[in-house]
Parts: sequence; structure tokens; C-alpha cells
Amino acid sequence: MESENKQRCQTALYQEEIFTCCPGFANSQGYSAMKQEDLNSGKDEMPPDSQALAILGLLHDKQLMIVNSRRKNGLILLKRYHAEFAGPGSAVGGIFDRDCQRVLPVGNLSLLCPESAEERQRAYLIRRQWVRLTEQITNNPIPLQRAQKILNQFEAFFDSETIAQLPDQAFALLVGVFPQTIRKARNTDEGADVG
Repeated sequence: MESENKQRCQTALYQEEIFTCCPGFANSQGYSAMKQEDLNSGKDEMPPDSQALAILGLLHDKQLMIVNSRRKNGLILLKRYHAEFAGPGSAVGGIFDRDCQRVLPVGNLSLLCPESAEERQRAYLIRRQWVRLTEQITNNPIPLQRAQKILNQFEAFFDSETIAQLPDQAFALLVGVFPQTIRKARNTDEGADVG
């Protein structure tokens, strides 16, 4: 059983290398074949890509993985009515993410298999910390402030190019606002940078 899990993770990691190296597959930010007009027309749509589909398959197979804690990366897990962010060191998969409908890799995503029970426990605790951080942001009753806060949190961790490529809908589902509110917060931040 343990060797079977290790084999699945090695396969997933091999697939990730293929996706980041071969043309036509997802790049390291998890985006593939996005046309420039798609990026300019608004960030409401989340295009599916091969890397995301492979990860989603592993989640539906209840495969437990850990987001590599040595990289600036993460995974936005899009569920039916909300989204969760699993940052570096977080557990993903297992029984917790079976209801995941889509995934959005953030940064240079790397998923690892836990080697021990201690690693799994630490990863669960880290995932809980990321959920609590998002919960603190969501507790703000003013939607525009929630939108600005989630954008600020991501901008503090990832580069601005990565944040610019993430769709408004993903951020909106993280903090319970409309995508238009995220767009307004982005425009407010851009205006502040110019002035």
C-alpha cells in the first residue's frame, strides 16, 4: 500500500515535469494555451489545463499529497460554493478534497508524497492555518475590503505577474465576493500604483 502511494506520487511528479517542459502543456503557473485576448477580456474564466486535470484526478482518487514547502507555490481548490487555498506545506487530497471540482495551480507547483505519519500530521496543521488565514479575511463584513485583503495576501507571497494571471473568480470564491468586486479591488490597487 505504501509503495503504491509512492508510485502514484512519483507518477504525478513525472507528469508535472512533462507538463512544465513540453509545449502545449501547462506552464509552471498552471496556464496553458491562453490567448492574449482571453487575458485582456477579463479574468472571470478559468481555463482547464492538463496539469490541473491530472491533479484533480489524483484528488478524486483520494491521493494525499503535500504542497512543497520549499517553493513559492500553492493550489487553489475550487469546490461547489467556495474555494480554499493550500499554500506551501499544506496537505491536499485524501478524504478532504473529494468534492473539489477544479484546481488552479499557483506559482511553480510541486506536490510531494508524505513519507511518515508525522509529515502528514504537520501538513494537516499547515492546511488548517491557511484555512484560518482565509477565514480571518472572510470575517470582514465589507466585500471590497475582503477583496483587497486577499489580493494583498497573495501579492505579499507571489510575484505580481502570477497574481495578474489568476482569475477574479478564484479570488472571489476564496473570500465570498463577486468577481466584479475583485476586479474593482484590482483596479483600485493599479490606480494607487500609478498615482
